[in-house]
Amino acid sequence: MHWLFGDQLGPHFLTPDEDGPGHDTPLLMIEARSVFRRRRFHRAKAHLVLSAMRHRAAELGDRVTYVRADTYREGLDRAARGRPVGVHHPTSHAALRLVRALPGVTVGPARGSSCRWPTSPRGPAGTAESGCGRRTSTTGSVADTTCSWTAAARPGTGGTWTTTTGSPRPTTPLLTIGRPYRPREDGIDEEVRHDLDRWERDGDVSFVGRDGPRLFPATRAEARRALRRFVEHRLATFGPYEDAMLAADPVMSHSLLSSSLNLGLLDPAECVERAETAWRAGRAPLNSVEGFVRQIAGWREYVWQLYWHFGEDYRRSNELRHTAPLPGWWDELDADAVRANCLRTVLAQVRDTGWTHHIPRLMILGSHALQRGWDPAAVTDWFHRCFVDGYDWVMLPNVVGMSQYADGGRMTTKPYTSGGAYINRMSDLCGPCAYRPGDRTGERACPYTAGYWVFLDRHRKRLAGNPRVVQPVRGLDRLTDLADVREQEHARGDTPP
Repeated sequence: MHWLFGDQLGPHFLTPDEDGPGHDTPLLMIEARSVFRRRRFHRAKAHLVLSAMRHRAAELGDRVTYVRADTYREGLDRAARGRPVGVHHPTSHAALRLVRALPGVTVGPARGSSCRWPTSPRGPAGTAESGCGRRTSTTGSVADTTCSWTAAARPGTGGTWTTTTGSPRPTTPLLTIGRPYRPREDGIDEEVRHDLDRWERDGDVSFVGRDGPRLFPATRAEARRALRRFVEHRLATFGPYEDAMLAADPVMSHSLLSSSLNLGLLDPAECVERAETAWRAGRAPLNSVEGFVRQIAGWREYVWQLYWHFGEDYRRSNELRHTAPLPGWWDELDADAVRANCLRTVLAQVRDTGWTHHIPRLMILGSHALQRGWDPAAVTDWFHRCFVDGYDWVMLPNVVGMSQYADGGRMTTKPYTSGGAYINRMSDLCGPCAYRPGDRTGERACPYTAGYWVFLDRHRKRLAGNPRVVQPVRGLDRLTDLADVREQEHARGDTPP
């Protein structure tokens, strides 16, 4: 019997090989309600995961035993009844501990979690084992992990390397492109919503956020339609505006494929190959394809490898000694309590959909948490719970390492935070705001601008030797109102900005 976790739902997890299930191997899926008791997940995320699992079980038919149990251990005992069980290497440290502790369970290699090839989470010191069979320095270029796919962006095919960093915001409130794929709910979704309602009424579980119509694919067929629509109608404009933000258009040209990839519905290789095919056919420009490939086969692979390379102790990283708890308004996704237009808009997007693209995550949500000195472990858990694509291996390096700089620079070379000027340059969010991006003090002082300078001041000694931020740190000495900024931000505390 082969056990499929809820993020191992694609056909590439059933391909027979020496460590995988054969065509006739009985399959097991376990829906453990204890998962939703341990954390207050976003309601839309819980819906998506359960819908995807139940849809997959319906597709597999009699081949799968689908168990609804209180815990994984209980479900395994009920279904296996002493028979040996195999499972692909799980995607989190906690799940790996669990399956290794269960009698009769054999753990095979990871499949489909990052590249198309089996991926080893183990490598010698200083390296991580790449999914394409090559080793990549964990301190080297992210582009090195994109394997042969970087050929599409090398001089000789496209002329020069391209970049999307610092891409400008559009001059219109909406991009005039085809809208993203949206699935249609069915009877399984109705059943899931009924069960979640009942669990909440019974006080068994508690969620945050809203569960409107399902926005993300729950089946491979839906995920492939979403991929096709993105490549054919949206990929071409991805590069120019990848890092921009629009209040009325939170999706812009982004693919919305991250949840499908993280559920295992899509293989990253097929996403990259479709994008490359579009470029070779002249249907998408190089900068857009390179930006997309860098996300899928570059950054995604980099994060997967670092998660296993850094190990479990990495989640306790807190080099900046940030210990403040998350305020209630943030934890409850209470966007209506916030005055700052950028934060109110993005927090409402999370509340309503469980998703925003990478720049609001990093430079609005993560930046605010970093400036306020919130506990990075709590921030990581919040991102894990509140995003439909949030999984431990995804969020731990991205939040601890990049967003909160809690590892002191092991993953990235500088803290990713900014004042309001960056937000104003990259978005249309500052215009209608009660605050002004250029004001450090006073009634209209931007919480990001003031927070940025207080953050630099608080960590001046540590950051003074960092060449990427040495100039703004030196700029602290030119601020004649720094004492006033400190006092103002201390008084602000964790009240909604």
